[in-house]
Amino acid sequence: MPLTPLLKHLTIFNTDFLFVPLFIFVVTAEENKKVISTIGSTAELSCIYTPEKKFILNKLRVFWQIADGSKPCSVVHTFNSGHENQSEQCADFRNRTRLFQDKLENGIFSLLLLNVSLRDEHTYRCIVQKKDVVFRVIHNADVALKVAANNSLPVLSGPIRIHPNIGEEVTLSCNYSQGYPKPNIYWINRTDNSTLHPSSLKIIQDNDGTYSVFSTLKIEANSDIKVECIIENELLQQNLTILYSENVTNSNSTRSNLLDLNEPGAQAGGVLAIAIVLAGLAVLTCWLWKRKFSRRRSYAGN
Repeated sequence: MPLTPLLKHLTIFNTDFLFVPLFIFVVTAEENKKVISTIGSTAELSCIYTPEKKFILNKLRVFWQIADGSKPCSVVHTFNSGHENQSEQCADFRNRTRLFQDKLENGIFSLLLLNVSLRDEHTYRCIVQKKDVVFRVIHNADVALKVAANNSLPVLSGPIRIHPNIGEEVTLSCNYSQGYPKPNIYWINRTDNSTLHPSSLKIIQDNDGTYSVFSTLKIEANSDIKVECIIENELLQQNLTILYSENVTNSNSTRSNLLDLNEPGAQAGGVLAIAIVLAGLAVLTCWLWKRKFSRRRSYAGN
């Protein structure tokens, strides 16, 4: 990493430590990084400076602070002359920050930020000072922390009645919650991989800062339905996909059979069926008559 001579002012730190305002020429190494972390996890903010020999900790100062000026309190973590001093630490970060104590002498000043939340999305600055005659800046690093969340799976639902009929309009609903940042939603027809346009789409930001999605899709059931709802989180480069699949029936099949009775073949089949029914009725009548007649003869003999 290139070393750049910079003119530094020692009163740039947002702390209550007493510094004598001196302008001195120092040599610093600069880092600019981006870290992506999910809600509830632990983020490691990198700050590494490789020395020619190990640092003496009581001649070392490490300051972590918010660099974007978005909060009135900017002190995140402080290590001063061999000791951690969190008396000026912002309340939001109390008991949530750690340095790698066993690695400081090797130039690893990275910060662990525990239980990440949306309010932690800032640009953080690591400033390292080393004491020769006076303390001077030897390294600084800016780390942009981006927070993301995919805390639930989308829920895709269709009509309550099973097996819609051909030509019938079907409404599908896709709901998703607790996502961050604002997600994208896509409807895909998997029978031909075409993109479908939602009938309605509402994306709202909840009280905790995450987003919820409510979308519906209306399609005509001309064939078996295979539709995917896709929720895209661009920051995490993740897609949450759920598939709705449904067989479509032909409700006109019974009706068409009745209408086809006008055809000659259908007429012959109908006449034959009627003849069979009449013959059965005749046989049943004859049997009942004979049974009744035999009973009468029996009574007459007695």
